[in-house]
Amino acid sequence: MSNSRPFVLRRSETAVSPERLSMLGDAVFAIAITLLALDITVPEGLHDSEVAHAVREALPAVGAYLLSFAVIGVLWLSQHALFEQVTTVDRPLLYLYFVLLAVVAALPFPTKLLSEYGETTTATAIYAGAIALALALLGAMYLRLLAVPALATPNTAPERLRRTVRRSVLHTLIFATSVPLAFVSPGLAKYWWLLPIPVRFLFREPAETAQAPAAEELPGDLSGDTQT
Repeated sequence: MSNSRPFVLRRSETAVSPERLSMLGDAVFAIAITLLALDITVPEGLHDSEVAHAVREALPAVGAYLLSFAVIGVLWLSQHALFEQVTTVDRPLLYLYFVLLAVVAALPFPTKLLSEYGETTTATAIYAGAIALALALLGAMYLRLLAVPALATPNTAPERLRRTVRRSVLHTLIFATSVPLAFVSPGLAKYWWLLPIPVRFLFREPAETAQAPAAEELPGDLSGDTQT
């Protein structure tokens, strides 16, 4: 008789290691980035005189691709930095990560909306909402580490986690508030998305923490500690 038992994921159990979850995330992020590029096309069979116009028509798709590539790249770096600080994965952390991956996998859809209908309120609001949701989920994962220290590695400083959570809230609010702003002016809402850049420099880490190991940082992150 087999001694195996049905798989039951309890809160106190580690069903999968952080390393394996991170590998799954790598695959999802890579597929999402690849799908972004598939929307950059020009019609076939064009005459020489029509090619330049077709390329100009494709510029909105290129811009949306570059924007989403940067966002997905930052999220990928951030989730790697997160898992560097995770020693045990519990059920809430696992669920938060699965929802984050679902949002990332779906990002090509709002990206396509933005490239084709970027001047509309609907496309701008949906894109901003998707990014805000992704940032909020990442921040919630850091908040989980702060709430349950046993999930984090022994050298994870609570103050670092608190700073990361505060920045995550701030950046999430920037994209979330751009949703109602899009109903006033879609163009203004897009400029609003640039606010994380000055925020990054206004809320830098104290100088005494600048020597921390790079693996514990969120390089270029929209939702966590950033070092230059």
